[in-house]
Amino acid sequence: MRKARFGAVIGVTLALSACIGGGRDAGGSGPITVSGVGFATPESVLHDWSADVYLVSNINGSPFAKDGNGFISRLAPDGSVIELKWIDGLQDGVTLHAPKGMALRRDTLFVTDIDVVRLFDRTTGAPIGTWPVPGSTFLNDVAVGPDGSVYVTDSGLRSGPDGVEQSGTDAVHKSTQDGELVALVSGEALGGPNGIVVDGGRVMFVTLRTGRVHLVQRESGTISGLPAPPAGRLDGVVKVAEGEFLISSWEGQAVYRLRRGGLYTTEVDSVEAPADIGLDARRGRVLIPLFMANAVLIHPVE
Repeated sequence: MRKARFGAVIGVTLALSACIGGGRDAGGSGPITVSGVGFATPESVLHDWSADVYLVSNINGSPFAKDGNGFISRLAPDGSVIELKWIDGLQDGVTLHAPKGMALRRDTLFVTDIDVVRLFDRTTGAPIGTWPVPGSTFLNDVAVGPDGSVYVTDSGLRSGPDGVEQSGTDAVHKSTQDGELVALVSGEALGGPNGIVVDGGRVMFVTLRTGRVHLVQRESGTISGLPAPPAGRLDGVVKVAEGEFLISSWEGQAVYRLRRGGLYTTEVDSVEAPADIGLDARRGRVLIPLFMANAVLIHPVE
């Protein structure tokens, strides 16, 4: 299998840089950098609007390793840590290896974890189920549709003898009424599906390998494309307004805004390794996990 040319982006062994400095903005309206609190390879941030907390998934090591030490943190909107290891893979009765994308459906938190989707209680964090995805190698992000359907991306990566390589399992999976996940679209031509968001009758996903933005009809699986951002190695995507989306790019070290008409502007720049972003629509903030810096940047948006 061909080795991915972007292997330098995600390695089996992660050389994490020192935590960045920073702190709360004195006025409360500017950026907040949360660092030096114990994050370990933060990959995704999700706003639980009901509890009004930010959830942060921490891989804590290699994104491919089934090492049982992944955890999920809870942050207050002011950036203070409520509980660093709210869900902890090292706790008895909990399995969590390398958690990445997260989504909520009623009282259930869905978390991707290499080749399964794990289900936790939204309030207590207790494990309540597991959805295996046979044949998958790198489940990455997850989103929930208005009808309750769950959508999961597989970036088609695996650890090889010389580093990261393509596995050919690239796909977007959709849940059935029986709680199984089946491929809605699949194939290496998808380019490494990463972040995903539901937009009405379609899902939008961005790609890690090819730097593209794709739309898939939720019922038919028909796929189409949108203009690509200025730079690639795309990770997270969130909807901020009708027809407008934020997309994070490792190559651009930025969060771009896709505006109506297919034009891009830079929403946040100079952010190294911005991973699976979240949105606090209540306060007008993008939530940016800084993968290599063990930090989270809370940044205002228009």
